[in-house]
Formats: sequence, C-alpha cells, structure tokens
Amino acid sequence: MSGQPVIFEERPATNGRRLGFARLNAENSLNALSQPMIDALRSQLAVWAQDPALACVVLEGRGTKAFCAGGDVIGLYDSMRAHPGGPNPVAERFFETEYRLDYLIHTYPKPLLCWGHGIVMGGGLGLMAGASHRVVTETSRIALPEITIGLYPDIGATWLLNRMPGRVGLFLGLTGAAMNAGDALYVDLADYFISAEHRPGLDTALAEVNWSATPERNRSHLAALLRRFADASRGACPPSNVLAHRDLIDRVTDHYDLESLIAQLQSQAAADEWLAGGVKALLEGSPTSARVIFEQYRRGRFLSLKEAFMRELVMSVQFTRHHDFAEGSRARLIDRDRKPQWRPSSLTEVTDASVAVYFTPPPEFIPNPLEDLDVCRHELGE
Repeated sequence: MSGQPVIFEERPATNGRRLGFARLNAENSLNALSQPMIDALRSQLAVWAQDPALACVVLEGRGTKAFCAGGDVIGLYDSMRAHPGGPNPVAERFFETEYRLDYLIHTYPKPLLCWGHGIVMGGGLGLMAGASHRVVTETSRIALPEITIGLYPDIGATWLLNRMPGRVGLFLGLTGAAMNAGDALYVDLADYFISAEHRPGLDTALAEVNWSATPERNRSHLAALLRRFADASRGACPPSNVLAHRDLIDRVTDHYDLESLIAQLQSQAAADEWLAGGVKALLEGSPTSARVIFEQYRRGRFLSLKEAFMRELVMSVQFTRHHDFAEGSRARLIDRDRKPQWRPSSLTEVTDASVAVYFTPPPEFIPNPLEDLDVCRHELGE
C-alpha cells in the first residue's frame, strides 16, 4: 500500500453512503505530481463518479509539509534532455493527462474537498483550484513560480488569473509571489480557512453528515460542515498581503507594455519586503517567460476553461521544445546553482515573433488533443 503513488481509501458514512479519500503519497518529494499519480487519480475519480454510494471525495497530501509542491519537473527535465528541441512523447503525455485530470476535477459531478495544507504550487494548485470545496490552513503557502524555471503558469492559470480581482492575476503570474491562506481566499483560490488542529474532528464529522443520493444536496451539506469549522477557526487566518497591496498592484500593472510595468514595480519594491520578493523573481526569471506570461494574460481574458487548457497544452509543448524551460529546471532543481543562462538574456531581445511561437500549435497538435474534454465530462454523467 505505502508504495502506491496515491493511496485510496473508502470509509463508511451515514445512510449507507461512503467517502472516498485520495492521498498523494510522495512525501519525500513534497508530493510532486508524477505521471503515475495522474493516471491513478484519473482512473479512481472516474470510478467514484459512477458509484451511486460514493457521496464525497477528499483529496489530500501525505505529510505535514505539502499538499503538492508542483509537477514532476525533474522527470520533465530528463525527457527534454532525451528529446532536445523536438517532439517529446513523455512531456506531451504528462501535460495532456495532467490537464485532463484538472478539467475532470473542475467539472466533477460530486462534491470534492481538497485539503490544501503546506506548499501548494504549480501542478498542486491545478489539483486544488478546481475542487468544489477548497480548504487552506495556517501552513498553506501557495504560488505560481514557473517564471523562475523558464516556464509559465499553466494548470488552467490562463482562466484562473483572469478571474482574480483587478489585475492581481497578472502580477501573481509574472512574479510568482507567495500567497498565504488569506490571499488564497481573497483571489478565489480557496473557499474556507480551517486551522490544522481541526482536521481530526473534520474527518469524524464527515462520516456523520446526512449524505444523500443527490450531489447538489451533498455539496450543500459539505459546505455547511466546512463553514462550521471555518467559524471555529476565525482569528487564526493570516491577513492577505494581496488585499493590502491591491491598489498598488492595480496601479503598477496598468500598462500596455511589460517594460513600463516592471519599471513601476521596481520603483515601489524597495521599501516593501513582500513586493520586493516578487519583483526579484520576475527580474531573475526567464525574459521569454515574462513576455509569454504577459501575452498569456492579455489573450486569455475571454477564454472558456476548456479553451484555456487547449491553449496551455500548445504552450507547454512549445516550452519543452525551446531552451529556457530545460535550463531553468537545471539551474533551480538539478545543479541548483541558481544561475540560469537564459536565451535570450534580456527582455529587449525577446521579439514578438518569438513569443508568437508559444501560441502556435505544432502540426501534430492540429486538431488539439483536448478537443474532446466536454465529451469526457458527459461520459461521467455530468
């Protein structure tokens, strides 16, 4: 059991119903999302979706440090080394199946509670963001730091960032700024703050909910239960840095060119530790990633969730075929010298034509493999 990528457990509940628990089982890697995890979760969630006695799913991570610290970037790096500059079946399968899993969670026909404790980044946020009931705790540390490894915020972030207050999404995408539980609530990446000390009591209470055969009624029952525990946790939730900086963020990001935006951020960061951390990541990150993220946010404003995942699949495939993603992964996670040699090395060298490549499907991705996302959802009975 302990060697499985995800540990699945069913527990009895009221009215002859059962609860399904899915626990990411890679504590040593901070539960980094791997291909075996993706495959196991997709398969079991599909089974539970069709089981009339399964009332609610709980998604969690093993250990106290992280729900999920991101995707298996080391595995992706190895695949890019093996397939430099061209088609990469390992990476392409990873991203396609990851986005299918994320979309399944967003559209899941039953209540799905995600316990987002500790580190929740990148691929981990992709799992949490779509859950019907998202819980954060005092240990939650959330971010989209992909610019630091020469990538961009994926996992549906094109859709998520454009739905945050004002231009906060653009700021968070460009800087990878760290968010606490209060931030997650403010930008709608979480629904409830519950102190970690209440988790045992919550598990007990879940089994005592008056579960029914109606998913919508069960969603309401779960919400009422979580609200009760959230009310008991009032006062422990940290204040939102994003909210405190909202006016400043909107002001400094109100530009139609990236250079002006960065200049405004730099001018404000000297006396603000939280803001300075985000600006540092932006300035040290990949210039290509910065320009692509800026364009991703602009182009993504009116996309549906399905369209966002389709576009991101193209973008992710293109990133695996170009220099900066592999180089950023090397510098951050492999050699850990934190001295990436970006190509190009400055914003002024990143042309509009080079940015456009990341939004252009390779011939083998026409039609897009994710065209059938809605069909898959209907097959689950949604």
